[in-house]
Amino acid sequence: MTSRTATFVPLAPAMRAQRGAALIIGMIMLLLITLTVTAAFKLSTANLKSIGNLQTRNEAVAAANRAIEEVATGLLAPNSDGSASLTAPQPTVSLVDIDNDGVSDYTVSVEAPVCVRATKAVDTAGGTVTGPSGITGGGSSSGSGLASLPDQYNSVWDISTSVTDAASGATTAVRQGVRALLNKAQFEALCNTTTGPTP
Repeated sequence: MTSRTATFVPLAPAMRAQRGAALIIGMIMLLLITLTVTAAFKLSTANLKSIGNLQTRNEAVAAANRAIEEVATGLLAPNSDGSASLTAPQPTVSLVDIDNDGVSDYTVSVEAPVCVRATKAVDTAGGTVTGPSGITGGGSSSGSGLASLPDQYNSVWDISTSVTDAASGATTAVRQGVRALLNKAQFEALCNTTTGPTP
C-alpha cells in the first residue's frame, strides 16, 4: 500500500497580488453609488426649496396686486357729497389671507401713491381720439366730449408696495402704475409741481 502525502504548492506572486482585489473594487463601487445617491438627494432638496421659494414669491406678488387693486379702486374717491377729492392718497397696510384659512399670510405695506406725470386731456373733435385711459380709437363726429368738460388731466400714479411673508419674514417689493383722470383742482393740488406735491 502506498501512502499519499499532500504537498503544498505555493501560489505564484501574480496570484498573491490579486487576493482581495474583488473586495477592494466592490468597496470602491459601493462608495461611488453612495456618493451618487447623496448628491441626487441634495439636488432634489435644493430643487424643492427653490420651487417653494418661487411659490412664496408668486403668492407675495398676488397679495401685492390685490392690495394695489384696493388702493387703485379708492384712489381719489369722491367725497361723500360727490365733489372731487383734494386729499392726497395716504399709505396703507393690508393683511392678506392667500389660502383662506382665516390666518393672515402676508402683510402688504402700500406707500402713499405718488403722481408722477399729468398731461392735459385734449379733444380732437373727430378723427382719432386719445381717451382718458390712453386708448386711441376713432372719434364720433362730436369728438370725445372732453371739450365740454372743465379742464381734465390724464395722470399716472406710482404705487409701491413691500410684502412681508408672515411665516418666513421674507420681503418682496412690487411697483405698479395706475392712471386716473383729474379735474383742474385735483391736478393743481396733487400733481402740479409748482403748487402740489413733487412727483
